[in-house]
Amino acid sequence: MWSRRKQRLTIGCIVTCHPTEGERYYLKLLLMNVRGPKSYEDLRTMDGTCYTTFREAAEKRGLLHSDNNLIACMSEAVSYQMPYSLRRLFATLLVYCNPGNPKDLWKKYENSMSEDFKSISNVTKNYIQQLVLNHINEVLLSMGRNINEFKDIFGNVNSSKTTNEAKEIYFERNIIVSEEDILLQSKLNVHQKRAYDIILERVYSNKSGAFFIDGLGGTGKTFLYRALLAAIRTKGCIALATASSGVAASILPGGRTAHSRFKIPIDIDENFTCNISKQSSLATLIRDSKLIVWDEVSMAKKYTIEALDTLLKDLMNTKTLFGGKVVIFGGDFRQTLSVVRNGKKEDFISQSLLYSHIWNHLEKLCLSENMRAKNDPAFCAYLMRIGNGEEKTNNCNKIEIPNNFVIPFTHEIESLNLLFNVTYPDFHTFYSNPSFITSRIILTTKNDFVDEINGMLIRRFPDDATVYTAIDKTLEPNDQCQFEDFLHTLHPANLSPYKLTLKKNCPVILLRNLNPTEGLCNGTRLICHDFKSHVISATISSGDFKTKHVFIPKIPLLASQDEKLPVPFKRTQFPIRLCFAMTINKAQGQTLDFVGIYLREPVFSHGQLYVALSLAKCLDNVKILIRPPTAEDTNDHCTYNVVYDEIIRKAFSQYL
Repeated sequence: MWSRRKQRLTIGCIVTCHPTEGERYYLKLLLMNVRGPKSYEDLRTMDGTCYTTFREAAEKRGLLHSDNNLIACMSEAVSYQMPYSLRRLFATLLVYCNPGNPKDLWKKYENSMSEDFKSISNVTKNYIQQLVLNHINEVLLSMGRNINEFKDIFGNVNSSKTTNEAKEIYFERNIIVSEEDILLQSKLNVHQKRAYDIILERVYSNKSGAFFIDGLGGTGKTFLYRALLAAIRTKGCIALATASSGVAASILPGGRTAHSRFKIPIDIDENFTCNISKQSSLATLIRDSKLIVWDEVSMAKKYTIEALDTLLKDLMNTKTLFGGKVVIFGGDFRQTLSVVRNGKKEDFISQSLLYSHIWNHLEKLCLSENMRAKNDPAFCAYLMRIGNGEEKTNNCNKIEIPNNFVIPFTHEIESLNLLFNVTYPDFHTFYSNPSFITSRIILTTKNDFVDEINGMLIRRFPDDATVYTAIDKTLEPNDQCQFEDFLHTLHPANLSPYKLTLKKNCPVILLRNLNPTEGLCNGTRLICHDFKSHVISATISSGDFKTKHVFIPKIPLLASQDEKLPVPFKRTQFPIRLCFAMTINKAQGQTLDFVGIYLREPVFSHGQLYVALSLAKCLDNVKILIRPPTAEDTNDHCTYNVVYDEIIRKAFSQYL
């Protein structure tokens, strides 16, 4: 039955609008992102200034990408009076943002980037400029670029001997080994000492060696790696520390992700080889290295390990396994395996290192003495049963979670509040001392759940929120009009959200390798301190670069190819996400003070439950919230534990 709609006071909505429509399109952008405008003049007003056109207003709000945004980014960073960080930011903009007029950007901010060098007495203006250019070149070299690639900005630059030597080599040769790490040798237990002696004997006798270090969480794998790295570096030799994830890499001194170190793309197949020229400085660094450590190798696809083998053979001109280098692979195959999107069990298994020809050539060293067991033997025994798939199951093929782990499920919001309160009991304490918050985490299975939890917790966090809106552009310009609004609803896992909500002292995680030698790699955790429209001031919260100040600019981000997005697009946004909560797979490799686990849905892949539990130091430091599968089912103590028997038998046949 049809009835005529009555005329009411309404506010119109521009449904779709093409960028070529000019002011109409910019008006739409403002209407979508400005809350509660009172008039057109109000829409055009930003920070007390009323701009003539909607385009100008949209640019000032960061809704349009232009060189003006990069100028604003540098201007905001200048206000902090940190010329060292400002030079790093300038290099980052050159590499990632492709400014339309970089020479003007250099001339405008050269003076600000020189402030710290001006304090040097009796030096000329040209000498100060050379110091500035040398530092910018060091940063560019660490990103795989060179200042002389930008001749239209600086002209030909004669860099110093230090900058001529690639920053990566300089960095590795000058890693400062802490006294604490030097003393680790004397603290090794019997199993660690045996592995330590075998590996160093190979290094010092210039013999080849490819090892796999196996051990449960708490057996001291990272402890052993640090001792080995310290022993080699104190003798002036190079040891490369890598890991499969940024989180795990940040724990190792001088750690880098394997993908960053060996130039391995995320999307890889069996025909891939590492794209490193024999004449490059990186090739020289790898040839000079005495030891290569690759942690959390269970998360790596076998093709990446095989590509490393091919690379080292090529660089060393030999057919010996891994080019005759001493290589250590560490991990625990009870943990999660490499991610295969839309893959089945067989796909996960077939991609594992266990099913590579290399596995049979690795010497296996087992660290069986669990240091956690001294303080909490029951927890360690429970972890072992979970990891090996030996925990008893009920008629539904689920395992029973002990009462002291479980947060009772009553109602979704009420139970989540209990989990939040036990994991983050006092946000005001965390606000005043951010280091507390980075030692705690809520883990869940899917990125959608992570985003929801982070959204709930940032609303609870003290202080006022700052919201950053991204710029989404289709790779095919003709698609922009049709899909722009749709793009704003997409949230690929490796991209920042379209609307990024942050507060002072909140924890975030970096999504790109901005500058790995400076500690800024995919997975680095940061604490935000101050917000401008185009730049964020933050400090690194963990690893060797802890407390180091950095500027984070907006950069264009592309989703990985395996995301299978309906429309290819790029998003210009700060390359960070909140990390009150993380997926279980992303968090692997840490040991934390407290772990909250939220199982809205059961774990779905090998080792996820084991990883989530093993991140905690003891029984009292972990709590699990299990949502029953149906409203009629009230059992909140049972869940699935996915363990692939084929992996366990293959990995531990010599131990079990």
